[in-house]
Amino acid sequence: MGEQYDGDHQDFRGGEFNGPFTVKAEYHQHGPAPTALDALPPKVAGFTGRDDQLAELLGAFDPAGGEAPGAVLVAAVSGLGGIGKTALAVEAAHEACAKRWFPGGVLFVNLHGYDDDRVTAEQALESLLRALGTSPEHIPNGVDARAALYRSVLAARERELGAVLVLADNAAAAEQVRPLHPGGVRHRLLATSRSKLPQLGARLLPLGELSPEEAYDLLDRALRIAAADDARVANEREAAGELASLCGYLPLALQIAAALLVLDRDKPVAELVAELAESGDRLLHLDDGERSVRAAFDLSYRRLPAEQARLLRLLALAPGPEVTAEVVAVLDGVDRPPVRVLDALCRAHLVEPGSGRGRWRLHDLVRVFGVGVVKGDVGLWEEGDAARGRVLGFYLRWARVADGWLRWLPGRPVPERFGDRTGALAWLDSERAGLMAAVQWAREERYADTAVRLSERLAEYLAWRRSFDDWITVCGVAREAAHRAGNQVGEASAWNSLGIALREGGRTGEAVDAHIRARDLMQAVGDRLREAIALNNLGIALGEGGRAGEAVDAHIRARELFQAEGDRPGEAMAWNNLGFALGEAGRAEEVVDAHIRARDLFQAVGDRHGEATAWNNIGATLREAGRVEEAVEACEKALEGFREFEDWYRAGRTLANLALAHESAARPTEARAHYLQSADAYTRANAPTEAAESRTRAEELTP
Repeated sequence: MGEQYDGDHQDFRGGEFNGPFTVKAEYHQHGPAPTALDALPPKVAGFTGRDDQLAELLGAFDPAGGEAPGAVLVAAVSGLGGIGKTALAVEAAHEACAKRWFPGGVLFVNLHGYDDDRVTAEQALESLLRALGTSPEHIPNGVDARAALYRSVLAARERELGAVLVLADNAAAAEQVRPLHPGGVRHRLLATSRSKLPQLGARLLPLGELSPEEAYDLLDRALRIAAADDARVANEREAAGELASLCGYLPLALQIAAALLVLDRDKPVAELVAELAESGDRLLHLDDGERSVRAAFDLSYRRLPAEQARLLRLLALAPGPEVTAEVVAVLDGVDRPPVRVLDALCRAHLVEPGSGRGRWRLHDLVRVFGVGVVKGDVGLWEEGDAARGRVLGFYLRWARVADGWLRWLPGRPVPERFGDRTGALAWLDSERAGLMAAVQWAREERYADTAVRLSERLAEYLAWRRSFDDWITVCGVAREAAHRAGNQVGEASAWNSLGIALREGGRTGEAVDAHIRARDLMQAVGDRLREAIALNNLGIALGEGGRAGEAVDAHIRARELFQAEGDRPGEAMAWNNLGFALGEAGRAEEVVDAHIRARDLFQAVGDRHGEATAWNNIGATLREAGRVEEAVEACEKALEGFREFEDWYRAGRTLANLALAHESAARPTEARAHYLQSADAYTRANAPTEAAESRTRAEELTP
């Protein structure tokens, strides 16, 4: 993890117990995690047909089959886009719940399998664990670890309340769904996908188009739901049959066609049939089941008032799978979200509510349609470019402020808007998918500079959340964009940040290479301060790679450059990291002096957090030298500082150092208590591996 330092990321490590660490305040102020069970979407209004498929799903999930050999634990509904997979799955889930087959509740997750930035299994597991009431700080990194915790939580829920149904919607591949298997013999998993998923070992249910009778019934029901006396389908039965045929008996196309009729009560069904028949490329689309949907979308679009049509186009260009109301306002170029227009688009089934109140999304095919409209018109493309630029600028502005909150120290100017770090983190969490998608725009020359700057402002957040894979992705995009633009400083900064992310992700060798690239680029442009930062991070990576002698040399050179530039905070960091490297190199007699120099410099510049880090390292060194009581005193001073800043990760490490000191003094009771406190602090810091290690140490000391 790194500390933002004059536009670059600088790491700063030290201490004892489970390796080095870096200077970065981590703030965790989470309340009790709410649960989101029974989050099943409502039934699709006017659902009709699918009797055989519905019976097959219910038969597969009937608990009477329970624990018998060959019982169906997983089912997968597959078919082309718009065929009604989700509608069938939701209908089946509601009927199963009405039969009280799943007293433990229902979990729903949309995997966005056909979006550019589809949900990974790891992200889906995080969402499901949160829905089950698991606090964010308790959720580990990695698919396997999350899947194990997910199954454990579900097992506990089964014992307490009963079976749970998991509905995983819109998967693209088996790899998205497989880790979501709930385990046990009573829970059930129902997945939907445009592709068959034979790799799941599931009951496969391919879904075809509706029969002509079912399609007719869908149209008639849709109009009568909107107005009970609307008998146009019944009065124009032949035209309704033609309309269903022109829609390819595809439920999505049929629903949109019905919406067009609902919005224009005076339009005869035959008139809509004529419009569809005259639509360009319609027949070609009907051959593969997708062009008919585009034709229906185009008819919907052309009948929209100008403000609705414009917003639909702009929403199609938004980053991420869904947008908040605030981002919608930015896209639209207005001060307040256009709620009235959004509601109108929702009524036309062109926009859907997102994962929470005030969030909106487009169906996959509606998004594709909107982008196609924009690409087909130079003026609309320019309008869309301007909207994307506004969103990118909005994200950069507030990501910079949120980043400032994550790095804020007492005595510094208070950042605007969010009120505190908790508010900043909440905003970053809420906008995370959009922020990550917007960074990808760095591949486009028009947005490259702003998107690269946005990526720099996300590094601290991603480090705080310990989302190292996302951090690596962000850095990679920024590095490529800076290289294309010939921006050596930007490229070096990206290499430096990438190195930190790689090291935190356990890829030490690659981290060393990245920091060497950063150092060489800074030397080439003559930026001595950023060269010192790169050397500092290089030294840490070398130390973790077992190259202690080279690490010492890198930190000494970094210290010299910081001194030459008059950068006392940087010099303090270099002294601290040097002390740690000296210890690794076996030069124990020099270690305490280096950490004391770091402590004194941190005190001189008023950096209480850095001072706490130095105290922790002094304590660890004194303990190794057998000066246990002095070590305890130093670690307690460090702990006071870390608690002041709510840096629970480093508080956990310091508590572990205190436990080691008490062990050395043959005080097992005190040692065990400090290990348990360490585990609690690590848990608050979203560091489950370290928390588990501290608990294991405590158990070993249990009488």
